[in-house]
Amino acid sequence: MIINELVSNSLKYSFQEGRSGKIQIKLHRDVNDKKKSLVTPNRNFMLIVEDNGIGFPDSIDFRNTSSLGLQLVNTLVDQINGDIELIKDSGTKYNIRFTDSCT
Repeated sequence: MIINELVSNSLKYSFQEGRSGKIQIKLHRDVNDKKKSLVTPNRNFMLIVEDNGIGFPDSIDFRNTSSLGLQLVNTLVDQINGDIELIKDSGTKYNIRFTDSCT
């Protein structure tokens, strides 16, 4: 649902007026995990959803917005005990870090 909402936002807002562009979705183990050990495998992940569109408006706080979609994204990230970061550089990029809670 997180990916669906962020991709939908990219399609709706980042590529207006027929503008073409690229949307990328990446999921990998978080290489910045400081708790790595040889005994316990790294179970921290990074989900990246990014586009090269017009960028996220500076006037909007993505954590406190009236947008139901972004409210849903923030709620879902909270539910998985994740952290979300918005990077506004050459488009819009969301970095979402979370831990696999399966044991």
